[in-house]
Amino acid sequence: MTIASSVQAPLERQWHDASVIEQVTVIAQGPLRAAVTEIDHGHYPREIMAALGEAGALGVHLNRHGGRLGLAIAAMQAASRVCGSTGFLMWSHDVCGLYLEESANPALTGTVLDKHARGKTLGGTALSNPMKALSGIEPMLFRARKAPGGYRVSGSLPWVSHIGPGQYCGAVAAVERDDGTVSHEILFILHCDERVELRPCPQFSGMEGTSTWGVRLADYFVAEADLVADPARPLIARIRGAFILLQTGMALGVAQGSIDSILEVEPVLGHVNQFLGDRPNELCAELDELSARVMALAQTPYDGSRDYLLDVLDARVQGAEFALRAAQSALLHQGARGYLMTSAPQRRIRESHFVAIVTPAIKHLRWEMAKLSREEQPA
Repeated sequence: MTIASSVQAPLERQWHDASVIEQVTVIAQGPLRAAVTEIDHGHYPREIMAALGEAGALGVHLNRHGGRLGLAIAAMQAASRVCGSTGFLMWSHDVCGLYLEESANPALTGTVLDKHARGKTLGGTALSNPMKALSGIEPMLFRARKAPGGYRVSGSLPWVSHIGPGQYCGAVAAVERDDGTVSHEILFILHCDERVELRPCPQFSGMEGTSTWGVRLADYFVAEADLVADPARPLIARIRGAFILLQTGMALGVAQGSIDSILEVEPVLGHVNQFLGDRPNELCAELDELSARVMALAQTPYDGSRDYLLDVLDARVQGAEFALRAAQSALLHQGARGYLMTSAPQRRIRESHFVAIVTPAIKHLRWEMAKLSREEQPA
């Protein structure tokens, strides 16, 4: 029996807020908690993602399912509370769903999107390099040339997560003119089939269960049916707030799991832990405040104003910094037991570091905030 069938997962029409969170919590506290160490050591939890898809956690943020970004963040938080790797997979899957839905391409918004939203198929995002490239931090690594019926793309990306043979991801390529200059960018669905070379990545300190690969393309043909946006920048600008805000689900969940670890040892170590900073009551109050702020922003994820984007960027920075602080506090509160390689605090230390460096990293977020702040200055 699969996890998906063992859980009373609702049908799409029954993806009510309370039932989604209830089902995600059942998955997180049951099969996900049982598999978390295995995932930390490299197991890619397809079965968990399928169950989360049936529960509605991977589709409720889409407009066709109510555009409930706050619910998607809450579901991601519930999973990340147990396993940050799974929370990151949910984010990757969620933003790929945004690409499909926002494409207005009938080849991508019908059955393809329906299967994706239910977790029947799995796909991630290859926008780490493009997001930095569009900000002027590094060059665009995928390059495209116009061809009859579409484009031909070549180049290499060092790591792309939530992909594998037979899966897919959203990717961006800079379109070159005959003289080598760039005219614009395209966003497309990249199918990890025999045309794509997937290269194993070096071992990371954490997040090993996220099926992360290096990707190399050599004259890969992108048909019009796989084009999400041509040009890409208007769509990326539209979804940028949602793209970034969804990541707060990881940060909130890792922080909440860290608080759980502190409370776990309070009965036996509270008499001495009282002399540490970042006590659980303080962290809980901060978590509640940050969660409320995120949920308020999630009400209008496509607000394109400068002030709104600044608030989203700041919330994302605050989430990353809070996760870092909560994870370190959990380790200090647990002491030697939290220093064991198999302990939850030790895993969350590594997960919180990932939250801080995954695109957009803290330094990238502050870069963007500085640019936006300069734009408001009078000439």
